[in-house]
Amino acid sequence: MSTLFLQSEIKNPYSLYHKMLEESPMYWDESHKIWAVYSYKYCTEILNHKKAYIPAVSENSFNEYALKISRNLARLSNGVQHEIAKESAFIVFSYMKNIGIDSILSELFHNNNNTEINWVELVCKKLPVLTVLKSLGFTDDDSFFISKNIEPLIKIMQPNKKSEDIEAINAISEKMYVIIEKHISSISFYENAITAISTKYGISYQETKSVFVSNLIGLFIQSYDAGRGLLSNALLQCFSKENSFKKTDKTQIQKLVVETLRFDPPIHNTRRIAAEDIQLNNSTIKQNETILVVLAAANRDDRQFENPTIFDTERTNNQEHLTFGIGGHMCLAKYFSINLATEALHYLFCNFKNISILDHEIEYESLINARLPKAIWISIYN
Repeated sequence: MSTLFLQSEIKNPYSLYHKMLEESPMYWDESHKIWAVYSYKYCTEILNHKKAYIPAVSENSFNEYALKISRNLARLSNGVQHEIAKESAFIVFSYMKNIGIDSILSELFHNNNNTEINWVELVCKKLPVLTVLKSLGFTDDDSFFISKNIEPLIKIMQPNKKSEDIEAINAISEKMYVIIEKHISSISFYENAITAISTKYGISYQETKSVFVSNLIGLFIQSYDAGRGLLSNALLQCFSKENSFKKTDKTQIQKLVVETLRFDPPIHNTRRIAAEDIQLNNSTIKQNETILVVLAAANRDDRQFENPTIFDTERTNNQEHLTFGIGGHMCLAKYFSINLATEALHYLFCNFKNISILDHEIEYESLINARLPKAIWISIYN
């Protein structure tokens, strides 16, 4: 049995996850030479294991700027390198200003004159990145350029890249890097933060600057990718026949967003490499073997979540999902993403009284690690 498949080619991956949870919560896929772990217990052990490393990104044919970005991202590094990247990303987060998400949404909808919209194109691909850009004071011109051109860069995170993917990454990476480096250098906290980290870890000022710029680009990538998926999947849950709630109640919306992250997350799996032999479930994962950590399966493990196949916003431990990871590599954008999706859905249902989904047969992008709807067409009327 193959553990790797494109989300575009399978209608319900959760059926497979359920089978594996029952029969083989830890499975060696001989055809792809990869371990797949499905249970909450095993996924947690691997995510917390100090010798389960983030795989190196394939950098063949990357230009100078693409190399800088890929080598400095917090999500893609290990050891002290990861600590430096994570601290830099945390500083960037801490200085983001609170921006009215409603005002960004108002502008997006104001520029649209149709009563039928593609939620993915109009909101999901734009709102997360624009929110980050505006919270850090980027100009309108720079915000437009970055939000329009971030899509090719998301493939920098993928383990296997086609030649055309590398060409697209190289084509945009230099201009993106230069714009962001220029802007971040003008922010008040920048000089002190660079100096502090440079001194603390004994790396050069220039290297530290590169880490800061790269991790801001990483934040844009995560916002575009996972943020888009959460906004899409949460909207679909709003219209599920099984889910009935007051759609203008922000508290209930936030509960729905958190349960969506468990029940139907945008990111389904992540990978690790065994830096040395790892013992798990009476099996030995040998040094240098790859591990597929199936987060979406762990989120439906009945040994962790009661009645996991039921969408239940009132389940007391929904927040224990693994969608954002756990431990040292947990995604720093967790609370940002939840708040963004909550505010976006609250805006939608407060400003449009008659909303319906036009196409219930959702197609997904051709990705292995993420389940992202290509389009969600809805009608909106006041």
